[in-house]
Amino acid sequence: MPEAAALFKEWSGYLKPEDLTQLESAYNFSKAAHAGQYRKSGEPYISHPLAVADILAQWHMDPQALTAALLHDVTEDTEVTKNEISRNFGKPVAELVDGVSKLDKIEFETHEKAQAENFRKMLLAMARDVRVILIKLADRLHNMRTLDAVEPLKRRRIARETLEIYAPIANRLGLNSIYQELEDLSFKHLYPDRYRVLAKAVKAARGNRREVVSKVMDAVKRKLKDNNVEALVHGREKHLYSIYRKMREKHLSFAQVTDVFAFRIIVKDVQSCYLALGALHGLYKPIPGKFKDYIAIAKANGYQSLHTTLFGPFGSPIEIQVRTHEMHKIAEAGVASHWLYRSSDASLSELQQKTHQWLQSLIEMQSESGDSVEFLEHLKVDLFPDEVYVFTPRGQIMALPRGATAVDFAYAVHTDIGNRCVAVKINQELMPLRSEIKNGDRVEIITAAHAKPNPLWLNFVVTAKARSHIRHFVKTMHFEESVQLGERLLNQALASFKSTLADIREQHWNRLLKESSAKSRQHLLSDIGLGKRLAAVIARQLLSLGSPLPHESGVPGTVVIRGSEGMAVQFAKCCKPIPGDPIIGMISKGQGMVIHTHDCPVMAKTRPDPDRLLDVQWDQETRKAFEVSIKLVVANQRGVLAKVAAEISGAGSNIQNVSVDPEDGGTYTGMHFTLQVSNRLHLAHIMRALRSIPEVIRISRVKTG
Repeated sequence: MPEAAALFKEWSGYLKPEDLTQLESAYNFSKAAHAGQYRKSGEPYISHPLAVADILAQWHMDPQALTAALLHDVTEDTEVTKNEISRNFGKPVAELVDGVSKLDKIEFETHEKAQAENFRKMLLAMARDVRVILIKLADRLHNMRTLDAVEPLKRRRIARETLEIYAPIANRLGLNSIYQELEDLSFKHLYPDRYRVLAKAVKAARGNRREVVSKVMDAVKRKLKDNNVEALVHGREKHLYSIYRKMREKHLSFAQVTDVFAFRIIVKDVQSCYLALGALHGLYKPIPGKFKDYIAIAKANGYQSLHTTLFGPFGSPIEIQVRTHEMHKIAEAGVASHWLYRSSDASLSELQQKTHQWLQSLIEMQSESGDSVEFLEHLKVDLFPDEVYVFTPRGQIMALPRGATAVDFAYAVHTDIGNRCVAVKINQELMPLRSEIKNGDRVEIITAAHAKPNPLWLNFVVTAKARSHIRHFVKTMHFEESVQLGERLLNQALASFKSTLADIREQHWNRLLKESSAKSRQHLLSDIGLGKRLAAVIARQLLSLGSPLPHESGVPGTVVIRGSEGMAVQFAKCCKPIPGDPIIGMISKGQGMVIHTHDCPVMAKTRPDPDRLLDVQWDQETRKAFEVSIKLVVANQRGVLAKVAAEISGAGSNIQNVSVDPEDGGTYTGMHFTLQVSNRLHLAHIMRALRSIPEVIRISRVKTG
């Protein structure tokens, strides 16, 4: 660390003599207050505030900010009070120090609450004066640069906090160089091995690419000169954490990420930016869709540049940024670039106004939430606009990608919650599970012990976790259900030979599995259940492997349909059978067993293979609601639909769908209902109730799809 005298001499390049006198006074005051205190590294404590002030001086911050930087720890670590600072250095400096100083020694239930309260205090002070956060960021930057002296556990905690809060704030304020350095330093302390390997690989790649970069740079400079564009051309490297993040998020190798040549071109004015862009597009072909004009439409943090990606001479993409000197200053130092020493009545720049608006919104958020932990969660929402932050019923925050639904949230909480979810309350209101969740929503998932994932959820979930768990569950359940059905069908086929599965020896199973190339007995039974293999054929094969094949009785057993078999047994949409209807089973390849009514016209037309038809009968006690369609002809009068719906509900049925024939001005109209019933007796009860309505002229069950 350079001596104080050398730094003051360096700062004199932009500060007035009277300002330097005040800074020397603040330095001596701070040195005396911190006398006898040392950092973990063994250096005198004064080296830290001096380093923080030097970081701010590199941004040409005003003397009040530099004075506050030199004093920023005295109220916390020494006996000095805010009033004492105010008397010696003025009220504005005292306010800055108070805003920057860490949380007073208050006992909190959890570390999260202490951290959240600290940020709340910092951000509210920052809303009054944006210099607070600039000093705080410089303070954190120097602490991160000297983090090696701290014990490993604390080091990782500070690094994670920096990555989650301080780096995004720096990015939001346009402090690009600080943002990148904070990310890289956090990466270094969070994942030291990954950092070391990646840093070594980048260094090696830099050496290998030096000749290529030099050739491209010469071509770019020559082209700009030919087009009379005065420009500074620099090679630009991606920072380590951005390379790591890209590799992790896009599952890319190191070579794929770093196989990009990046250049920054700095010109005198806006017109030259567009001239330079035209010249470069004439040199190398631009890649479609890779051009962004942040000059015409600046980013929220004030960043301006033209971005384009070109096809390079070696087939590698070349990333180009074109900007003016002023834009470059803002890109590197962001809001700090507007804090050059100036008169107190200087008007705020547009960027400062934007920053103050953002900070003002933080004050409003804080007053609405009242809770410091909730306030920090709101802040995270604002700093990471590409993610949606929602609350659990206990107030914990969860981050999900934009477009996430209630089902995505359920799986994010826990796999079991996702698998068993049946409904959701969003902000205390019952909503469909497909509802898209928004920032700040409070989401409560309602579960049921016997609920299962619905394959239809795959149509709207967006997170990989939800998709993979739904697919896995559906696949597993489908397999288990088809195994159970296959076992029942095989037992039925064996019954025609007066045999059962219990009579089949293990060695006969093993021989059959070998001959049929099935993975296991379960896979073979699943194939039978899904209609990929015929039960009668497998039964004959199993029995022929033992004693001579018994004489077939011709009276095969009947498969009992309970309605709870799951996906392995389906009910035909063409005839919608319900308990009480005479039925027949048809093995459909890949679908399992499909149940039709005996008189189903669709099945009569298709004329299925007799080997695929099975005798089936209803269980006396089915536990499923079955869909049935009915048609009513009613008098075209006001309120008739409400009367019909009330009678259906009163008869204990749920309406799945309803449609009414288009209005034609006639006396009568048709109504079509899809209802849920338990059996034919239930349907007859509903139809009797509907016939009691005077306006109902005719009623009939619709059996054809």
